Amino acid sequence: MKSFFIRLLTMITGLFLFAFGIFFTIKANIGYAPWDVFHAGLSDKIGLSFGIISIIVGFFLMIVVTLLKEKFGLGTIFNTIFIGLFLDFLFFINIIPEIDNFVIGIILLIIGLFIIAIGSYLYIKSGFGVGPRDNLMVVLTRSTKLPAGLCRSIIELLVTVAGWLLGGMVGLGTIIFVIAIGFCVQIVFKLFKFDVTKVQHETLAETWNNLRNRYK
Repeated sequence: MKSFFIRLLTMITGLFLFAFGIFFTIKANIGYAPWDVFHAGLSDKIGLSFGIISIIVGFFLMIVVTLLKEKFGLGTIFNTIFIGLFLDFLFFINIIPEIDNFVIGIILLIIGLFIIAIGSYLYIKSGFGVGPRDNLMVVLTRSTKLPAGLCRSIIELLVTVAGWLLGGMVGLGTIIFVIAIGFCVQIVFKLFKFDVTKVQHETLAETWNNLRNRYK
């Protein structure tokens, strides 16, 4: 149980840092990340908070990928719920003002990308499963037989266009995010000597069975 709770704490810490990094990239005010463009556009149109929209979209994607026979884990559920809640909390306390200086905005964006990368490291390390947006990429890759990178690019392009049409902010920051996030993740993973391919993610059923067996 100690190991389980350490993993759980690691995952939640990673999700908080992931949300904190997103908060930085939004406050940079030079263009949002693709999914955040979509969330912001929906938030403006529907009138719900950014975090609640993120949660709603996440649950919708979970339903879609489940119907398409893709398994998910405890981490998928926590990803869907907690990132949105953490974002709304961060926007509520608003510890960073919206930046109106382009150079400072670039710096804040890059800091945010590295915070997201550290959050990703902790979240993935916990081994509880990937987020619903990553699951969508897996489903598209499996169904189309196209490379995973291309499928991710297609998804992010579509949500960026949809978000832009809804009024979400697209700018240089959007382009920087798409190009630089992979490099930031690679640097962080190398710094922590982390091999993502060695992580064995548990499905929700496997996590439940492991916990149940501990109490027998």
